[in-house]
Amino acid sequence: MPSLNDLPAGGRATVTAVHAAVPEADAALLRRLVEIGFLAGEPVRLLRRGPGGREPLAVQVGDTMFALRALEARCVEVELSAGADHG
Repeated sequence: MPSLNDLPAGGRATVTAVHAAVPEADAALLRRLVEIGFLAGEPVRLLRRGPGGREPLAVQVGDTMFALRALEARCVEVELSAGADHG
């Protein structure tokens, strides 16, 4: 499954899970992602990437915008939205 980090700028998807996709992802990081709204079924959009296409990633989950590191975005598993621009 793709992660939020795999979306292009403007890409839309639906959160399917939050999991430790990288060794640096600890329980506190995963809990924080869930607490700020990255829940299964929530719509998510990668609004834009930082300078040079890197960090931070500006993402919208539900009606709220957040800045995430790529490490955090890799922990959010998504299902691409049908008909959306995926790059």
